[in-house]
Amino acid sequence: MTSSSDRSPAVDVQAPKSYEIRTYGCQMNVHDSERLAGLLEDAGYVRAPEGADGEADVVVFNTCAVRENADNRLYGNLGHLAPKKAQRPGMQIAVGGCLAQKDRDTIVKRAPWVDVVFGTHNIGKLPVLLERARVQEEAQVEIAESLEAFPSTLPTRRESAYAAWVSISVGCNNTCTFCIVPALRGKEKDRRPGDILAEVEALVAEGVSEITLLGQNVNAYGSDIGDREAFGKLLRACGGIEGLERVRFTSPHPRDFTDDVIAAMAETPNAMPQLHMPLQSGSDTVLKAMRRSYRQERYLGIIEKVRAAIPHAAITTDIIVGFPGETEEDFEQTLHVVREARFAQAFTFQYSKRPGTPAAEMEGQIPKQVVQARYERLVALQEEISWDENKKQVGRTLELMVAEGEGRKDGATHRLSGRAPDNRLVHFTKPDEEVRPGDVVTVEVTYAAPHHLLAEGPVLAVRRTRAGDAWEKRNTAEAAKPAGVLLGLPSVGVPEPLPVATGGGCALD
Repeated sequence: MTSSSDRSPAVDVQAPKSYEIRTYGCQMNVHDSERLAGLLEDAGYVRAPEGADGEADVVVFNTCAVRENADNRLYGNLGHLAPKKAQRPGMQIAVGGCLAQKDRDTIVKRAPWVDVVFGTHNIGKLPVLLERARVQEEAQVEIAESLEAFPSTLPTRRESAYAAWVSISVGCNNTCTFCIVPALRGKEKDRRPGDILAEVEALVAEGVSEITLLGQNVNAYGSDIGDREAFGKLLRACGGIEGLERVRFTSPHPRDFTDDVIAAMAETPNAMPQLHMPLQSGSDTVLKAMRRSYRQERYLGIIEKVRAAIPHAAITTDIIVGFPGETEEDFEQTLHVVREARFAQAFTFQYSKRPGTPAAEMEGQIPKQVVQARYERLVALQEEISWDENKKQVGRTLELMVAEGEGRKDGATHRLSGRAPDNRLVHFTKPDEEVRPGDVVTVEVTYAAPHHLLAEGPVLAVRRTRAGDAWEKRNTAEAAKPAGVLLGLPSVGVPEPLPVATGGGCALD
């Protein structure tokens, strides 16, 4: 006779299925993953708890096609899951995002254990495709060629209780020769201003106090609805929403950065003194080859106007090193712009071929060792400038919005971290009273490093906010939820927050 201690634990077949989402790439993908999470939870799935790797009932890859070796990284991760799936009948794997839109049937051919492949235009179909794959016991590949519904109409599980992305457009009308995103995301499609503001107001009512307006080319907003000044008007309208403390946007294009946008930034109280303006190259020759519709003089002119209107603005950028045909003189022009613009930070990339882009077929591909040497020179220069610009912050009194997960060493150093209005990261001494993410503290900056600031003295003031209340309410509710464990199998950890470049819908915009 078998004793009760020898029996296998009872399996709860009614337990909800768990999911894990792994996100790669830009802010647009991060926001899409919030929607994918919302869709799955709406369909009855639960987010898998932390502590395991690849053991969720559904693992979703939200992919990027911009970075070099993006496909190798995907197939490596899929290969890692293949034996786990073979041991666990019922486990499903889905692949979405830009790489799925580009490679389509190739994914299932190279990784036949994948259950679902979906594109950038039909993320709302994921739960249906998973169920169809389960019932039919075969892979489902569905790639829409155009947007079926604006993504913001989909349910969303936002990562933050106090800060939120708000998409104002999707797609891009530019034809930059290094970028494949327009081919995968489609032409620009704008949301109606009333719909955007309604979403912002709803978020503020839930406790959100900071929003970031998001688009592949965010300041081109209005071209699809016939109003070239629509973006400046939208910024001003956000300024009138009570309870909305901070408004940011990413990523603009110099071509569309007009004086009315600068005026709107300067005159709207909750528009933050921060601007991410992709440069890509300081050489007019290279910019022309990239099909960037501005030149060095125009770019530096924008920076000068922004600084005149908003003296404390922190300006960041994206730069590509080693674009085909780039000469040493061209590269020196990039260094010249970096010295003149004095960016607070630059996200620098070594050019890599992306199949399907005009630049991949261009003559004059630069040897890797040359690109690497130029890249190191650029990074060294920018590090020096970033440090110098941060040193100018020492002695300033700043209001910080307390952040969650921004300071990796906060536990060991007994500090907390927050973002200044200009988005600089500041680590500050933990006060005696409770401070929650979303609350606001006032501190004096005492030390500067190239990528962060320190406020080592006592906190000067603490302001508890509705955003902090929202964070506390969410965490209390999350703690009360049952763990997302399925069918007696090990649960899986949620991926760590993605360190995303603030380069907009495409990190190379």
